[in-house]
Amino acid sequence: MIFAEVCLLTKNVPGLSEFYKAVLKTTSDCEDTVHQAIQTDGALLTIYNNGEVSEHKNENVVIAFTVDDVDKEYERLTELGINILQPPTTQPWGARNMQFLDPDGNQVVFRSFMN
Repeated sequence: MIFAEVCLLTKNVPGLSEFYKAVLKTTSDCEDTVHQAIQTDGALLTIYNNGEVSEHKNENVVIAFTVDDVDKEYERLTELGINILQPPTTQPWGARNMQFLDPDGNQVVFRSFMN
């Protein structure tokens, strides 16, 4: 079995897609206002609006991306004006994590693993 995709439901597909394309330095499959698939080296990140998106937020989910150098990404995201909740911090398990929110309030972590 291969984990293939995470889908974020939103009322603003173009806006959320533009955010993730900038943050992940990648593209999407189209410029659709209902569905866009963001290309990554791993699973797809799909941004979707089925017309029934509620205001409820799932605070039990965090989307994490492994990056080569979380400190360099911190500088880049700060320059993009992204509000960082937690600057790069080395965790007890050896990862160096940084946390921020996307425009819909979803928690996102960029992480690097110490050698």
